[in-house]
Amino acid sequence: MDKNSTTQSKSPSYVSALLMPRAQAASDKRVWSVPLAGVWVPFFVATNTAGETDIAPDVLGAPIRLQRNQDGTPKFSKNGKPVLRTVKELSDQIRLVRENFVFGLMSYTANIQKTMNAEYKAQVNAAEIAGTPIIKGDGDAVVAYLEQVKEQAQEKVEHSATPADAEKELVPA
Repeated sequence: MDKNSTTQSKSPSYVSALLMPRAQAASDKRVWSVPLAGVWVPFFVATNTAGETDIAPDVLGAPIRLQRNQDGTPKFSKNGKPVLRTVKELSDQIRLVRENFVFGLMSYTANIQKTMNAEYKAQVNAAEIAGTPIIKGDGDAVVAYLEQVKEQAQEKVEHSATPADAEKELVPA
């Protein structure tokens, strides 16, 4: 749908809401590319409140934990930073939401393909036609760059094949 279109969308409100731009939040640890403290924790507090989940309060209160070695000491990465992980119980719930989200996207797509088959095929065809010159241009750019690198390597080899000693005058011994 065109951004400037004034026609009313036939899409469900939850799909339209997914397509609306939102302001960027401050930096936050991300789980599956979604901010943990800004989105996941409030969402699961809400699902706990509604009785849809029963995630322990300590999991929501401290969703990121220090990973420990087998002996109980804090684990550090090779660069010296402590290793932090999202609590498994929360991570498992996030994975479930993500899988259900993907299923919802796939179901919506299948429904549109079924109910608006000709329109869907027209969109696919238009996208393929519009994308073809871009893909070709990217391929041509890669080929041109590789040819340039090859020429530079050949020039370097040819240049080093002329030893400096060959320019010196030979003197009989």
